[in-house]
Order: sequence, then structure tokens, then C-alpha cells
Amino acid sequence: MKRIIVSALLMLIAGFLNAQDAVSIVNSAKNRIKIDSISSRSRMVITAKDGGTTERVIDQYSKDGPNGARTVIVFQRPSSVAGTRFLTMDTASGGSDRWIFLPSLGRVRRIAASESGGSFMGTDFSYDDISSMDRDISLDTHTLLREETLNGNPCYVIQSVPKDSSYQYSKTITWIDKTNFLIYKSEMYNRRNELAKVMEMSDFKDVQERLTPMQTKISTAGAGTSTTIFMEIIKYDDPIPEAVFTTAYLETGRVR
Repeated sequence: MKRIIVSALLMLIAGFLNAQDAVSIVNSAKNRIKIDSISSRSRMVITAKDGGTTERVIDQYSKDGPNGARTVIVFQRPSSVAGTRFLTMDTASGGSDRWIFLPSLGRVRRIAASESGGSFMGTDFSYDDISSMDRDISLDTHTLLREETLNGNPCYVIQSVPKDSSYQYSKTITWIDKTNFLIYKSEMYNRRNELAKVMEMSDFKDVQERLTPMQTKISTAGAGTSTTIFMEIIKYDDPIPEAVFTTAYLETGRVR
């Protein structure tokens, strides 16, 4: 009986240490780059099932706020989407509030929770995907599944399961470099536990002494579609006015 109890305790301790290690790894990856703000311009290439592509140019501004991350995306080209502006803000509860301004509507519209899994402006990104770039690690339970090599890079493979069952994905599996904590790849699984999307980061370059992925690709499993973001300009720690992160800015595109 004593042996059984000891074995059970050792298994519990091992599980606890595994969870702690996983949280530490994810935290190191999330906080790898110390920044006050990010300003960028990128080219977004949307690839259809037949191989045809469309391109969009977007500006993005991100900055921490009282409850977490805040991000504004502004579509510059082509003319069919120019002037579209999107705002996502972390809330005190750990979720996100989202708003979008569509020039055709001429007003700001709040994105309902039921729309979180919907396509963001016809891309392979969902509204949840955009917000998950800054997802708080406390919202998920993290487990170190294994260690393996990806494209010649030794990686930790971490499984993250959301604590809120209403989240779009049932789990995410992420490959994180063991040496520098770069994130190379994430697999997202739907509520039926089927592979839904794959996100891959590549072409890392030194930008203001921070290794930065210059290419991010997200592919929809089984659909044959993908969206790739090519970073053209990125600046860290540039001042961004607080007024940018407001619905008034979404509506006018001007800082008051």
C-alpha cells in the first residue's frame, strides 16, 4: 500500500512540475521581446484554393493598456478595403473587446462574441486569431508534451487547452525553440478536436536588437487556403497616442 501511495505522489509531483515547466516556457516565449509599443506596415497575401492571390496593405499599432494588450489595424490598400479599421482590447476579465469600422457602413460596429470564430476581412485569420497574438497565458492550461526538432531547431512542444470551453479552439500545440524561445509553429484544433489551422513564423531578423518574424503564414486545414503576412516596416517603442486606441479613431482615422 505504501508503495502505491508513494508512486501516486511521485506521479502527481511529476505532473505538477511538468505543468510548471510548460507555463515557464510559454511565459518566456511570450515575454521574449521587451517592448512598450509596436508600429508596423505589412503586406497581406491571401491565397485561394485555386492558387489565385489577392493582396492588402495594412498598418498595425500595438501597445499595452491598463488591462493588457491593445491593437489597431488599418487597411490602406486596395481601395475596396481602404479605410477599414479594427480595434481589439484586452479586458480585466481576460477576454477581448473588438470593434470594426467599415467605410461602406460609415459607423463603428462592435464584434459580438458569437462572431469571434468568423473570418477577419476575408482572410484565414479569425477575430480570435488576431486577439490570440497577445492571449494571456493564464487563460489556458499548458502541458509539455515532448521535445523534438523542427526544421533543424530543437523545440519544446507545448499543448495549451483553454479553460473557457466557449473559446474557438479546443487546444493549441506550439513549437518553441529550446534556446531562444522563438515560436516557429502553432496547430489549432476545433471543438471536435480536429486540426483546424496551422500558423508558421519564419524569416527571423534582428530589428532593434529583437529577433522578429518577418513572415507569418496561417493555413486552413482541408480548405487549401492560406494568408501570409510579410512584414515590410516594423518599429519598436515608437510613441503611439492613447487616442489611437479608441472608437473615435476608428470612425475618423484621426487623433483628436
